[in-house]
Amino acid sequence: MAVENITKQETGGQRITKRDLLTKVWWGLGIVALIEFLGMGVVFLRPRKPRVKRGAFGEIVVAGAIDQFQPNTVTAFRNGQFYLARLEDGGFLAISRKCTHLGCTVLWASEENRFKCPCHASTFDITGNVVAPPAPRALDLYPVFIENSIVKVDTSKPEKRRRFEESQVKYNPD
Repeated sequence: MAVENITKQETGGQRITKRDLLTKVWWGLGIVALIEFLGMGVVFLRPRKPRVKRGAFGEIVVAGAIDQFQPNTVTAFRNGQFYLARLEDGGFLAISRKCTHLGCTVLWASEENRFKCPCHASTFDITGNVVAPPAPRALDLYPVFIENSIVKVDTSKPEKRRRFEESQVKYNPD
């Protein structure tokens, strides 16, 4: 009875039952939930602004001057998620760090001159070719550009390949 008296006073003398009060509360909560749901849908569907740092994975990474890289060496670029291999003849390959077997990060073993997968023991040579399976194919490559004796790698476009081919090597045009 006390609840009915309070509601009677607040509504200007009109009588509201408990059922009417609960119905209005549930309708209000339903509208709030609908507004939240629509808001989350808008946030989910709205395109995000890219938050890629300069020289990070997914864009062009400036590796450095050609003179920085000695022949028959491999340099790791952690932000770019690739290795830059300079072959004995002076050519460059940007090799993905992801193993083609199950996607583990391959490591460069300089004393053996090989890439090794720590997960399942796949081994790759300096060009990314499979030396010891279970990896089914060579490591992926990223396009290499050499402009004004500066080596650049486009990490937005990985190139899948079956094996190493001489045409994949990038040489200094100068």
